[in-house]
Amino acid sequence: MIHFIPPEFRIVRDKELCINCGCCVRQCCFDVHSFADDGKTVISNSTACVACHRCVDLCPTGALRVEKYVCDYRENANWTARYQKEICRQADTGSVLLSAMGNPEPYPIYFDKILLNAAQVTNPSIDPLREPMEIRTILGRKPDKLKVERKGKSVTDMPPQVVVETPILFSAMSFGSISLNAQKSLAMAAKNLGTLFNTGEGGLHPDLHEYGDCAVVQVASGRFGVHKDYLNNCRYVEIKIGQGAKPGIGGHLPGEKVNVEVSNARMIPVGSDAISPAPHHDIYSIEDLRQLIWSLKQATDNKKPVSVKIAAVHNVAAIASGIARAGADIIVIDGYRGGTGAAPTRIRDNVGIPIELALAAADQRLRDEGLRSSVSLIAAGSFRCSSDIVKAIALGADACYIASSALIAMGCHMCRQCNTGKCNWGIATQRPDLTKRLNPEIAHKRVENLINAWNHEIKEIMGGMGINAIDSLRGNRLMLRGIGLSQKELDILGIKHAGE
Repeated sequence: MIHFIPPEFRIVRDKELCINCGCCVRQCCFDVHSFADDGKTVISNSTACVACHRCVDLCPTGALRVEKYVCDYRENANWTARYQKEICRQADTGSVLLSAMGNPEPYPIYFDKILLNAAQVTNPSIDPLREPMEIRTILGRKPDKLKVERKGKSVTDMPPQVVVETPILFSAMSFGSISLNAQKSLAMAAKNLGTLFNTGEGGLHPDLHEYGDCAVVQVASGRFGVHKDYLNNCRYVEIKIGQGAKPGIGGHLPGEKVNVEVSNARMIPVGSDAISPAPHHDIYSIEDLRQLIWSLKQATDNKKPVSVKIAAVHNVAAIASGIARAGADIIVIDGYRGGTGAAPTRIRDNVGIPIELALAAADQRLRDEGLRSSVSLIAAGSFRCSSDIVKAIALGADACYIASSALIAMGCHMCRQCNTGKCNWGIATQRPDLTKRLNPEIAHKRVENLINAWNHEIKEIMGGMGINAIDSLRGNRLMLRGIGLSQKELDILGIKHAGE
């Protein structure tokens, strides 16, 4: 059968360096490498290569290289090579195109067009190595008023809150979508860092029950794995309405990934597709959402904050206002660059708006309506470095979720094959022979190193601004300036142009 699709990558093997040890054969789950008919010579099928670099990184002699396969199409600004290949792929299969990870399209990244201020003369900078810097973050509803006794003791009944030692949390990645070893790595890192990891909609594996004090458990439309003990073994409960990679649709975990352990955690039959409906069938209004929030608070004896996660869409500010009025303690906004294990390509690449614009709009709307102190804002959607975190907080976030960057710290090479159930690095797979490749004892330390480095950089940036507490940075847009942005974009972000 002719597929009309040339390979995307090419394996280059240095025959002088290759010793035909078969390491690449053993390491590749996509069957790119194999022994020839003589049983001694290793050959490669470049057509199957996804550029995960497992073979390159583990080759004992450095004999392998992966490069782009150059096959020029006739130039056409409309019918690009990408669209021609995708049409051929659908002509072969008749199926919806699925993609993993985040949006790869060259849309504007507003973080890259925002500059940070620095203290100079009248507002001196602060040395984070010699002076205390506070990045501890409190998530949850704040009381409207504080009643204090004469001795200075507060007598106000405080709503349930969550204290984390860093404004960086690990975003929702469910068991099933990622391996147990990957999720355990995040849990171990969260515990050691004093922050939280999100279980996603995959329930909580028994091996992770001991990490309940640093877990966020999710209630999604499929209600997978949701029961009273699950809701009470966490720091807060999150209602997932939508996510940035696929706004407006539900989720789909293929049955091939549903083994016995995933089945038990999600409370579904082995081998069955875990399909999350697009809507929650009990939520068709803000009033319905209020009822679910109230029910979850009752189930947890009003001891757990309740969060609502939504995708960044055009009317996100109005939606955030409604969620705050419905009694949520935390609002999570996930931008269109957010990653995922699998999403329809057309939705991932064309639906939703950038987190920077959504966050700024929601924060301003809540402030305008006097609701900002009643709810915390968490931003998500592809945070690549510590300065992205600082800019998001200055735009109004209380904290930020990260996912892809944590996976990259573990070893992910962004080959974007998560939806296949194959992952040479043992992260986005349930195959026992692959999951064992990820050692949680090593992976969690790498994630911790990343966050510790980011925490240090955040303190350095704050010190350079003359700020010694993250509370002083939150929503402080005077510390931001735009460059290369239109006046409309500056107005939505609520910042001035560089030089003003």
